[in-house]
Amino acid sequence: MKAWQKNPPIQKGQTSATGLALTGKKGTQLRIIKTQPAKRLKRHLMSSLNKTEEQPIIFLDSGIGSIPYVNHFRSVNNKEKIILIADRENFPYGSKSKEDLIKISLSLTEELILSYNPKIIIVACNTASVSALDALREKFPSVPFVGTVPAVKPAVLFSKKRCIGVLGTRRTVEDPYIQELNLEHGPDCSIITRASPELVDFVEHRWLTADKNEKLSAVKPWIDIFKDSGIDALVLSCTHFLLLREEFNFLAKDNLAIFDSIDGVVNRIESLLQANQSTKENINQLPSLIVRGETDSPYWEKLCSHFNYEFLGCKKSFLDPEKDA
Repeated sequence: MKAWQKNPPIQKGQTSATGLALTGKKGTQLRIIKTQPAKRLKRHLMSSLNKTEEQPIIFLDSGIGSIPYVNHFRSVNNKEKIILIADRENFPYGSKSKEDLIKISLSLTEELILSYNPKIIIVACNTASVSALDALREKFPSVPFVGTVPAVKPAVLFSKKRCIGVLGTRRTVEDPYIQELNLEHGPDCSIITRASPELVDFVEHRWLTADKNEKLSAVKPWIDIFKDSGIDALVLSCTHFLLLREEFNFLAKDNLAIFDSIDGVVNRIESLLQANQSTKENINQLPSLIVRGETDSPYWEKLCSHFNYEFLGCKKSFLDPEKDA
């Protein structure tokens, strides 16, 4: 008898290895009902080890922060099926604890794996990356994950003043990982961190309709703060801020270099695709956007029209197609 066959008798209320639970009163015939045991995910992951060309690449963020990464990736490779997930149900990530972010990320990622069987998941959020990326890789070892780690290393290597700045969410800039990166790549370099939840909120809710002057006005206070602090390199450690990268570069001019992780992330995606020999014919598929927990479909339709994306709707759950928001 195989080891997996040595199961004890199933008692009332227990779940069997086949996903069936037995219920009923003592002395009566037990009724069999279906359950959703954790083994379902394990079987699904094992069956998806051989990636197929129909699998999407998923970009995951609390809102619209993944858009710059998707657009840059498509400028390099427009042959892949791409799905953007905006987790507005849990926006903003930056005000949550590390424990809550791990719980949110694991739950949402499990739904996405079961629903879409992605070939790669990009955690297009610095906050989620520094908080939950290790936990995601541990729980879903057969799924390649690409994180958006703050670009501290290139900023440290660039800095002549040996002083850099990091602008992000509270959860990101307070994470020990930022200081660890700094110590690893430039122990002689000082680091000044600032959190700007208001700039995250501006990008998420007003970027689409704001004019150029409004965007410059939102960025300028932070450029002034960091210039006054004496840095010569500034790391944009929130993916939302990359939608304002043009404004940051314009106001920084030649006195302040702006760094982000977008090139490194796209290069990593391409290396994973090449390693898995995942090549496709020359087909230009439009990225698709799905919003979790939001109900303002007209806003998202307008956003998708702006970027030439396909809007697939607002959902409460990815496992139950009837649970639309």
